[in-house]
Amino acid sequence: MRLPATDDDIDARSASVLARASAHVQARPVLDPDGVLRSRDDWVSLPPVEARLMAALLDRFGAVVSRDQLARAGWPAGAPGRNALDVHMLRLRRRIAPLSLVIKTVRSRGYLLERGVEEPGSAEADDGVGSDAPSLGQRAG
Repeated sequence: MRLPATDDDIDARSASVLARASAHVQARPVLDPDGVLRSRDDWVSLPPVEARLMAALLDRFGAVVSRDQLARAGWPAGAPGRNALDVHMLRLRRRIAPLSLVIKTVRSRGYLLERGVEEPGSAEADDGVGSDAPSLGQRAG
């Protein structure tokens, strides 16, 4: 903004910034105590372990959450094994895909939850499965 600016210009720009900020805050998903994850007008129900994992990811929405932090959140008494977290993250990715949410793997660091730009139903995009493998309705060839 160039100065000097009129009061009307400052008010209009301030209103614009506030509108963008409130739209960003409203876009953040919310997990209720019953394990229902709400995002915009949609929702999905999460089983208890996945709800605890999602709560940890939501606490740091848009930032990396380490595997250790997630394991402690999902299994407070101790994780049943290294593979358990991988399996539950895969299931969680598939469950939240209709909400246009994506969990990305950050190599050697952990996982990151963010709003996706993918079409709903494309949860396989980052679940560790190669995208060049044929899906159920396709022939390899």
